[in-house]
Parts: sequence; structure tokens; C-alpha cells
Amino acid sequence: MLGPVILAASRSDKMRRLVSAAPVTKPVVDRFIPGETVDQVIPIVQELAGKGLEVTLDVVGEDITTAEQATAARDAYLRLVERLAPLGLGAGAEMSVKLSMFGQSLEGGHELALANVRPVVEAAAAIGTTVTLDAEDHTTLDSMFAIHEELRKDFPQTGCVIQAYLFRTEDDARRLAANGSRVRIVKGAYKEPASVAYQDKAEIDKAYVRILKILMAGEGYPMIGSHDPRLIAVTQELARRHGRKLDEYEFQMLYGIRSEEHVRLAAEGHRMRVYTAYGTDWYGYFMRRLAEKPANLLFFVRSMITKN
Repeated sequence: MLGPVILAASRSDKMRRLVSAAPVTKPVVDRFIPGETVDQVIPIVQELAGKGLEVTLDVVGEDITTAEQATAARDAYLRLVERLAPLGLGAGAEMSVKLSMFGQSLEGGHELALANVRPVVEAAAAIGTTVTLDAEDHTTLDSMFAIHEELRKDFPQTGCVIQAYLFRTEDDARRLAANGSRVRIVKGAYKEPASVAYQDKAEIDKAYVRILKILMAGEGYPMIGSHDPRLIAVTQELARRHGRKLDEYEFQMLYGIRSEEHVRLAAEGHRMRVYTAYGTDWYGYFMRRLAEKPANLLFFVRSMITKN
């Protein structure tokens, strides 16, 4: 029940100021966001790689209002590619991008976002890695999928994200699986109306499994974004049923959540990718992490109580 309240707070400037000013916020944020600069996050990438883990890197920041900010976002990702190049990790260190950060919501936003993200995708390909387009609220998805389709003409490994709580997603999954795409499936972390999305957790979980079946039976490369032990077990069973090898799908989990499970899955031979965000504009990302799982919120509240 608290999830929608927290998601609404993620768009509140007043709550942003309140949470940002709280003395306990920074150490709790550090659990999910290990740095504000590329210099701080590169050692984290190396540390995770040393444990047999792969990463997808997200430079946080979504609510931009000018074309200049969109250009700055593009340049931040290009700097990240420059820093990843000498590590030689290839596809072991990919990038996740939100097209809103590249100007999607501005006037002429579809064309602007495509123009800004293309150089990042090109630069990633040049060092042997790729980019995944994150899903945002449902009003942005037609644009995101169109950009994804356009980028795949030249860079077929470009990935995208689908969200299980949206009614449309089963159809999207069928289309993407048939096209052989790299597809990350997540439950969904935006406040969506009942007209377009399931509101009940049990219904979302059922939809996730239905979509996962479509992806695992298809021609694409599924990326399972979940910390739920039941969904991990379902994934492993479906992989066996469809004869998928361990390198024909992967698990993805957030940095700072179930870290021991990251290592366990990697030790079993699974591809395990850690979604690692960094940057100064962390508030929206942080609030959605709290909304996704009650344990995250309890962790934050408990920290506030013990620190005060």
C-alpha cells in the first residue's frame, strides 16, 4: 500500500528537499548508489568483475528540462565509455539509459533522444559492449520501442526493457521475442493507473511468469530483472524446459540488494549482471527502490531511527 505513496513522493520537490537534507540519507543511498562520479564507480565495476559478475551502468537523472541538459547526459555516457574501454570487459560492462534523460519529453523529443543516444550506442559497440533502453512510464513506451527498433538496424544487440505490470506487455514480449531482441523483464516501478496496469502484487507476479514463458520460448535473449527467489527458480525451470544453455539468458539484480545471491548464481555458472547506478541526481532512482520492496523502506526507516 505504501508503494504508490512513495512513487508520488518521488515527483515531489518538497519531499526531495526533506529526504536530501536528512542526515541519515547519504549512508542509506550509498547502499544502492555507490558513487556520484565515474571515477568512483569504475573501481566498483572492477571489484564486481573480480567476483565473476557483469554490470549494467546507469548514470542517474531523468527530469531534464533543456536540450543542453540532454547533451550533457549524452556526454556523461560517452565519458563512461572512455573509462570502460581500457578495462577490456566488453559485454561484461554494458550501459542502461533512460531516454527521458536524452530529451525524450522535450519539444521534438523523439528525434532529439534518438540523436543523443545513437552516439552512445556507437561508442559502446566500438569497445565491444552495448546499451539497454530502460522502460519508463507507459506514455513513453511507443517512442522507446520505435527508437529501439531504429537502433537495432545498425546495432542489433541494443536491448530494451519491458514491465510486467502493464497490460500491453505480453504483446510487446511476443513481438520482441520473435525479433531476437535482448529483453530485460522487470515488474515495474512507476505509478501507473488501473486503466493500463495491474495494481495487485499477485496479478503482477502472474503476469511476470506469463511474459517470462513467452521470452524463454522465443528467439531472443531474456534478461531476468528480479530478486524474487520464486521467479529465479521459475526461470531456471523454463530454461531447462526449452533447452537454453547458461549463456543464453541472464539474471539481473540491483547493486546493494541480495549481494550474496549475485555471487551464488555466478558461481553456478549463470550470467549474473548487477544494475549499478551512479550520479548526483539520485533522488528519483532512490525513491523507486524504496517503493519496489518493503524491506528497502524498512531499511531506510530503521537507519533513521538508529542514527537519530
